[in-house]
Amino acid sequence: MEHAEFEAAFAKLPEGYSQGSCDGRRFGLTVRRSEDGCRNSLFARELAGTDIVSFNLYRMTSGKTSLKPCEMPAEKVVAFVLDFRPDF
Repeated sequence: MEHAEFEAAFAKLPEGYSQGSCDGRRFGLTVRRSEDGCRNSLFARELAGTDIVSFNLYRMTSGKTSLKPCEMPAEKVVAFVLDFRPDF
């Protein structure tokens, strides 16, 4: 998986609260982005279950990004962002 692929998928997610599906399950999702784009967060909760996905994403002035999953493997959050389909 390319880093750019994750970045592009995250950029397409709507800011604020939305709902959608991932892996055949429904999720409520909240995305927050700071005005300068340096601090970003995602929190998702499965609507009919107990699964959650949560992380912070920091963009450094050097151009690098730092993904900080909240008590879960980075692979889980990357897979979620790549597979999540918001309702439009």
